[in-house]
Amino acid sequence: MIKLRIDVDYPYPSRIKSFLYTVLNIKIGKDFLKNAKIIAKMIERSPKDIRTYWFFTIKTIPDEELLELLNNKHEIALHVANDPYREWKLLENSTGRRLRYYTVHGTARLLARVMWKRWREKTPKIPNNFPLESFHKFPTIGLDILCYTNTTTQATKIAKNHSKKGEILHIHPEWLFQRGKINHRGPFYEALRRILETDMEFETLSIRKKIFFNIASDAEEYERDFVPTQKFIEKLQKRGIDIFTTIERKWCHAIPNPSKFWLRASDNIALLQIASYDEWWKSIGKKTRNMVRKAEKTGIKTAIAVPNEKLAEGIWKIYNETPIRQERAFPHYGISLKAVRESVFSSQDCTFVGAHFQDELVGFIQLVHDNGTSRIAQMLSMQKRWDKAVNNALIAKAVEFCATKQIHWLMYGRMGNHPSLDNFKQNNGFKQFQLTRYYVPLTRKGKIAAKLRLHREVKDVLPQSVKYPLIPFYNWISRSKMKFRLRLNPETAAL
Repeated sequence: MIKLRIDVDYPYPSRIKSFLYTVLNIKIGKDFLKNAKIIAKMIERSPKDIRTYWFFTIKTIPDEELLELLNNKHEIALHVANDPYREWKLLENSTGRRLRYYTVHGTARLLARVMWKRWREKTPKIPNNFPLESFHKFPTIGLDILCYTNTTTQATKIAKNHSKKGEILHIHPEWLFQRGKINHRGPFYEALRRILETDMEFETLSIRKKIFFNIASDAEEYERDFVPTQKFIEKLQKRGIDIFTTIERKWCHAIPNPSKFWLRASDNIALLQIASYDEWWKSIGKKTRNMVRKAEKTGIKTAIAVPNEKLAEGIWKIYNETPIRQERAFPHYGISLKAVRESVFSSQDCTFVGAHFQDELVGFIQLVHDNGTSRIAQMLSMQKRWDKAVNNALIAKAVEFCATKQIHWLMYGRMGNHPSLDNFKQNNGFKQFQLTRYYVPLTRKGKIAAKLRLHREVKDVLPQSVKYPLIPFYNWISRSKMKFRLRLNPETAAL
């Protein structure tokens, strides 16, 4: 059984709103207990055996909507702020539930003491004869704290291990989607979703903050067809997503009757249609064929790689070979071996192609598969071996693999943002394939952002005649940031 302790300290996702409500005792907006309700619905949808203990203050007494969600899986309890007896009776009368447990609301900081009018004591005194049982005696582990100091995968793993030992997972709804700057609590929605095994449609949801709004997309939009339903859109709205974007995979599937309210924009991918390896070989130029032959003559051997410790260590060495690649900062530089292992061993529906020189991994491709399509998720090689045409050999092996498995489409990112990489793709048979990207404004902020044309990336809006001359300047900024980062962290620079 999974046990949850939920301290509903504040009524709104916004800390400012919660401060005003707590001090002035007024309701602002329609998002009262919004995050608590999201958590309650997640628990209801979960197939796991769950027992939940909700600790409410007198400022977060559940309304009728939340009370309906708190069925026999849930127990209501008291989060004492000032007066234990008065707050106990008020919470019982307001909810119609009998209370068994209490916890004490912590307000060590001056601002919190002002909010709760604790002028003398940092914590309220609980009488010796208080009839409710203290919940503090049960061992707990803070999931929101874990999510501040660890990756989502690491936090989930740690939390599951502690839960198996009988410890109670402790969360505060206000940190469901946001990160604390002072109290070191992190967004725990994704970790909780994995623990409860619910909201599986959000398994691959990617969220980015842009200026004043949040934009989300499906991280696997190139591998699968996905049309957002009204129910999915409503869930996104409750999560604070302002715009959702998705593509139409025209090469294999068209979206039937897209809504007239969706905004449209042109997008592209680099796509290679594969009938057979021999046909591809004939279609590429003589120079490219010579590069593939050169790799073989200089001792480069390519093969399908098994995800194991040796592969993970080889990829880690390639990641940490250099902080600068193709004149830009390399984002994977400094990554730990542990993180690479987790990524390699957790990869699903994918194939690794490795290139070796004298038993050393000098390059790899990660192919992610869908029905009839493979996508090059990563392709990297050691810079010290670039004279051996490693990347050409990797592409050739990937094409051979796809042809053998009767995978007819090979995708390699977008085209138009990196001239030298675009030339490499074209030389290896990839062509720019035009497609449509849809943007679905979900909130008022999303609609404002769309009207201001802020929903699209700057690099996609600028014409090539303007964008290409700016690339060296962008590269310089990227390198400068990396150099500054390395100065701040000498240990990373020494890798």
